Amino acid sequence: MFTRHCLQGYKHSVEGILRKTLVHGERMLLTEFLMKKGTHLPEHSHPQDQTGYLVSGSIRLRIGEDSLELKPGDSWYVPGNITHEADVIDEAVAIEVFSPLREDYLP
Repeated sequence: MFTRHCLQGYKHSVEGILRKTLVHGERMLLTEFLMKKGTHLPEHSHPQDQTGYLVSGSIRLRIGEDSLELKPGDSWYVPGNITHEADVIDEAVAIEVFSPLREDYLP
């Protein structure tokens, strides 16, 4: 499966955060997140493992009891069912992979 970049297809995740599923297979899914400065992603968890890469901007991410301010080029891993939350310090773009795939993120 191939997907070309386009500016359409973004959905609201929470206020201040847009998401778009870029590509997916049977067991994983790749999503792009556009995040506005000052946005708070509330604490949550899900059964999928989640890995991420910060393309631009700055966020403070808390995974379980650990918290870190992330800059472009930084990456992270969130095991399934572990609570996590984020604060967007500067407008940011992140790419994340979920496995198994998130049915609620299918286009």
